[in-house]
Amino acid sequence: MDRFLPLVVAVPLLGAALLVGAGRRMPRIVAESVGCLCAACTAGLALVLLARGTAVSWVGGWEPYHGHSVGIVLVGDRVGLGLAALTSLLVTAVLVYSWHYFDEPPRGHAGAYPALVLLFQAGMCGFAVTGDLFDAFVFFELMGVVGYALTGYRVEEARPVQGALAFGFVNSLGGYASLLGVGLLYARTGELGMAQVGRQLDAAPRRDALVVAAFVLVLTGFLVKAAAVPFHFWLPDAHAVAPTPVCMLLSGVMVELGVYGAARVHFTVFAGPGGVPAEDVRRLFLVLGVATALVGAAMCWQQRHVKRLLAFSTVSHTGLFLVGLAAGTAESVSGVCLYVLGHAGAKAALFASTGVLLDRHGSVDECELHGRGRDMRGVGVLFAVGAFALAGLPPFGTALGKALAEEHSPWLPVVFVLVSAVTGGAVLRVTAHVFLGAGQAPRTTQPETRGDEEPETEEPAWRLPRPMIAVAGLLLAGALAVGAVPALAEEVGAAARAFTDHAGYAAVVLDGRRGAAPPGPAAWWTPTGAGLGLLSAALATGLAALAVRRALPTGRWSAPLRRLHSGHVGDYVVWTAAGIGLLSALVLWPVG
Repeated sequence: MDRFLPLVVAVPLLGAALLVGAGRRMPRIVAESVGCLCAACTAGLALVLLARGTAVSWVGGWEPYHGHSVGIVLVGDRVGLGLAALTSLLVTAVLVYSWHYFDEPPRGHAGAYPALVLLFQAGMCGFAVTGDLFDAFVFFELMGVVGYALTGYRVEEARPVQGALAFGFVNSLGGYASLLGVGLLYARTGELGMAQVGRQLDAAPRRDALVVAAFVLVLTGFLVKAAAVPFHFWLPDAHAVAPTPVCMLLSGVMVELGVYGAARVHFTVFAGPGGVPAEDVRRLFLVLGVATALVGAAMCWQQRHVKRLLAFSTVSHTGLFLVGLAAGTAESVSGVCLYVLGHAGAKAALFASTGVLLDRHGSVDECELHGRGRDMRGVGVLFAVGAFALAGLPPFGTALGKALAEEHSPWLPVVFVLVSAVTGGAVLRVTAHVFLGAGQAPRTTQPETRGDEEPETEEPAWRLPRPMIAVAGLLLAGALAVGAVPALAEEVGAAARAFTDHAGYAAVVLDGRRGAAPPGPAAWWTPTGAGLGLLSAALATGLAALAVRRALPTGRWSAPLRRLHSGHVGDYVVWTAAGIGLLSALVLWPVG
């Protein structure tokens, strides 16, 4: 099956090429059907490969000789293929959701939008399965460039273009930083493959300044994509103006791929004696993770623009992913993997439901929509269920992942429970205001939180579009299944143990050894984990009830934090540069 691994990237690329070349002569229904078919075929292929185990494909047949190689390798381990499958399933869902979504194809080109989405899928799948650092940068850039184009899809409007420019500037800086780091590693080791570089560093007696600089630069690009503080400023600006289906992909899987990239280079490349000490990396992930989680939660609570609210909740949960990685154990990594799966379904479903609101009422402003969703009970139920999923209510996959990731420190449960409660409570507050008309119409004069936005369809959708509702429901069902199927959790645990096996990865890629995953305990619910999940859901409900009773808070304590999110690209570039300095300080901080 190894020879089929490149098709995970090639199928969406070929589908995009077909749509670009023939899209002007295709009826719209044909173009959209081709896009859905290519995405679904890629998802099926990724799932088949995932069921067969690790796949390694040397492009062009340039296989390693005595552990050395100059070839380009694709490595489909269980975590990488799992992300490729998740990406492809979510892309399929987005294309179904987008069926006849926009009023007019740009310049009569019916294949433009599905072609861009397929290119986005190819970049994300390639990033998930590449075993080469330079190719990771290439797929990183492909993902970014298409993301810019999709964010500014409505190029005739000023705000989408501005959001796309912020996205483009900050992510391009992150990409250039990663490329410079890859160049330093190549100068140090003469290799570009992750397994080869890892082995070269294993042979080094100790780390040196060049390796540390390379680690910081490579990690910068991935943390920018993950929207970790202080690299996160572009994300809410992009979500506020991007089409709703694009937001489903940005928050549902692209941000998670940034977290995956950070974990991949840590465990695969730098975990050896000549890399970066594990305690330094854990300190970095812990500090950035806690800061990201708290800043994201605080900003999430302040928003009345529903898409920005959901974007800041993504920032907050990215912080929790990083906190989970900070433990550095296979059990915590398995928790993060389950958390990512559950979060992808819940967050994409919430954005899908927000899109229905926007099409019906031409607004995503919580204040303006007060009570106007009473006739959309189904969407209100989806919103409430998604809010409880974000809050970590058992048995959602978010709750199981949180339970496994938070148990490695006596104080980490406080962070997980608090952040989950605030983000879930913010979405429950929106549900109560918009769909129940509870309380008085909230009043706030904060201009940066307003939700006035152009509708994405020309005519109001007086009938709830069945594909849009069905997609949201299926995504939430998937998020629930992640935490309710023991066999899935067991497979994720085995995948995490293989993912954290530094020497095992090199043995598979360079020596062709295909052994079983290292043994370990099965990951499943514990009474403590379930209790903490119930606690965070209860706190979320209480916070939402308090907010409905007293309207939106406008405390002065949050004004400095809000001012930092200025919307000016120059400010974001400065914060990116400051973030590189922060990463360097955290890695080099003296211990003892």
